[in-house]
Amino acid sequence: MTGLAERQAALVRALVAAGQLPEGFDRDAIGTASKALLRKRSGEVGDHLPHVRATLGDRFFALFAAWAEGRPKVSTHADAEAFTAYLESIGELPEQSRRRRRRLFSPRRT
Repeated sequence: MTGLAERQAALVRALVAAGQLPEGFDRDAIGTASKALLRKRSGEVGDHLPHVRATLGDRFFALFAAWAEGRPKVSTHADAEAFTAYLESIGELPEQSRRRRRRLFSPRRT
């Protein structure tokens, strides 16, 4: 990997996976961009799981941010599945949403 590619990869890790900020970047600007990307990501998951977002209300973003810290995005579907599993594990996923989770993310029988 070239020096530029290594710096770019480090910057991406700092933005989306709580990685160490590479030298020469403005900490405040990166923090602002990182939070904006996290809000965008939480919005995508919220769009994927509107029932969960509606049930959690104002707590949705804080719970999502706590879960997402240090976890880079794989896909919105994978985020939604893992986030609902996390919510269930901490007792924050209501019964109706638990039933939906089993229906949405369980392997289908053929």
